[in-house]
Amino acid sequence: MRKRKTSAWRSAAAVCALLLTAAGCGSGGDDGKGGHAPDTLGKGKGKGEGEVNIIAWAGYAEDGSNDPEVDWVHPFEKKTGCQVHTKTAGTSDEMVSLMKTGQYDTVSASGDATLRLIASGDAAPVNTKLVPHYKDIFPALKQQPFNSRDGRMYGIPHGRGANLLMYRTDKVRPAPDSWRAVFDDAARYDGHVTAYDSPIYIADAALYLMRAEPSLGIKNPYALDRKQLDAAVALLKKQHKAVGEYWSDYQKEITAFKGGDSVIGTTWQVIANLTRDEKAPVKAVLPKEGATGWSDTWMVSSKADHPNCAYKWLDWIVSPKVNAQVAEYFGEAPSNRKACAETSDPDHCAVFHADDEKYFQRVHFWTTPIKQCLDGRKNTDCTDYAQWTRAWTEVKG
Repeated sequence: MRKRKTSAWRSAAAVCALLLTAAGCGSGGDDGKGGHAPDTLGKGKGKGEGEVNIIAWAGYAEDGSNDPEVDWVHPFEKKTGCQVHTKTAGTSDEMVSLMKTGQYDTVSASGDATLRLIASGDAAPVNTKLVPHYKDIFPALKQQPFNSRDGRMYGIPHGRGANLLMYRTDKVRPAPDSWRAVFDDAARYDGHVTAYDSPIYIADAALYLMRAEPSLGIKNPYALDRKQLDAAVALLKKQHKAVGEYWSDYQKEITAFKGGDSVIGTTWQVIANLTRDEKAPVKAVLPKEGATGWSDTWMVSSKADHPNCAYKWLDWIVSPKVNAQVAEYFGEAPSNRKACAETSDPDHCAVFHADDEKYFQRVHFWTTPIKQCLDGRKNTDCTDYAQWTRAWTEVKG
């Protein structure tokens, strides 16, 4: 599962030079070029190649094997003749590694992976004209730092969500409204704090420090110079003493909150909903500092062997009915504004703030940290994802 608004970089060459995993970038504008490209480019997708190889988060490419009533893969195969082969990935790092093999056509990447895929040349710019339903994507999800470069989209937005603060109402009083509860005040819940297990979680500490220690000058939680990163790491090391478990498996977090092993920590709206369904007394809030979050993007491999089927999948997965199905099953806000009329739960989009842009203006979506500061600083080098990865290993001891 998983997932800021800064100006686009000046050139794809700059991306190649600055990102930690850069190995050369693909070429081409917003026309789908770079590696293999759909035939009849610019005029419409060509005939499908008969199959498509997908890397996806669990819940994004359901074929009825987990639940017979949850299946949008077989209808796609019947309609297009493209047989779907899905590889479920557990982390963004795994997605990046799998895409480098060239064996997959498309991936549902989160913002902590997208820039790495762009910089390495493993993801190609997409021709949005070949995705008719793109026109109905919420405008706020288009041309963002985590899914575009130089005005060119490198994928089709899939959905979005915030990383919330969840707590047990019978154990945490008064009700928290700040991330201070899991950082400076973490010792109050010694051994019962939980946090997301990923280097990108460093941004959560940075987000808190933006208001807690304004003298640090943090303007973007994904743009940290060495001093700022050190401050975030120090805060996370302090928090580490009170952490009972770092989570990446949402079912484990549900179990921990239900049993009382965890009483406060970061979560997703879907986890909060499922935990309440398990009769655990929990509540999730968007703290006053705002939050980090995720917006996933369907990207096309620059080496795709089945580009036409890949484009057909992109258009299918963001079509109103299917996008609604995925959003409800996974637990997120859909990317297609017309999907809200297709949800089985009429309140789904309200619960997940699908069309509440004021809400999402408070959410800093995951963006891969890079050397060129994403906050606009020109004479300072920021820390990149490789440095964040080393720092996260240090935090966890």
